[in-house]
Amino acid sequence: MSDTQMLDEQKTQLVDLMNQVPNGEIQAQSPLHHADLVGLAKANQASAGVVLKENKLLGHLVLRCNGSDKKQCQAVKRALGLELPTDPLSSAEHGEFAIRWLTPDEWLITTPGLAAFDVESKLREVMPGHYSLVNSSGGNTIIELSGPNAIDVLKKSTPIDFHPKEFAVGKVVSSVFAKSNATIRRVDADRFELVVRRSFADYIWLWLQDASLEYGLNIEL
Repeated sequence: MSDTQMLDEQKTQLVDLMNQVPNGEIQAQSPLHHADLVGLAKANQASAGVVLKENKLLGHLVLRCNGSDKKQCQAVKRALGLELPTDPLSSAEHGEFAIRWLTPDEWLITTPGLAAFDVESKLREVMPGHYSLVNSSGGNTIIELSGPNAIDVLKKSTPIDFHPKEFAVGKVVSSVFAKSNATIRRVDADRFELVVRRSFADYIWLWLQDASLEYGLNIEL
């Protein structure tokens, strides 16, 4: 047995993996469960310039590894069916799974909520070498901002340049956002995802509501 194999075996033996995902018998609550989104949606207009939605209760896994290590990149692809995006400020997406580049050795993986533990387990099974994998699902949520005036709202909130030549579809940045911070990904021309910390979710949601009112605001459930 090689030294690398011995280290991998020791690593596997030392990991005490716990399923943090509540099963169907437990009612999970998102950071915005108290915001009465159902009530707000009743006031939706026939047309609006901005649409807000919480993509709630997703799995959030923070992976730190060596993006130039081919074996580690191949392991990620085997586990997720996605190439690890190693270009700065890039992302990869397939179905309900997405990987966001955060730093040269750090990525945020989002999954369907109930799949988070299975994905984490699979990654730990196949990842070689030195890496870190942390389930931070309970600490974040994602707010989706879309519509023809979505960029106008973003311009009020952050200094990032959202011109398509500077911020193409798939690009990811982490930046100051409304005196807080967010990780922003452009999903398509007029649709963006904001990964925000649980403790700031209420503040950012209220900010977005207020900043959207002049364009007409709809809430999507």
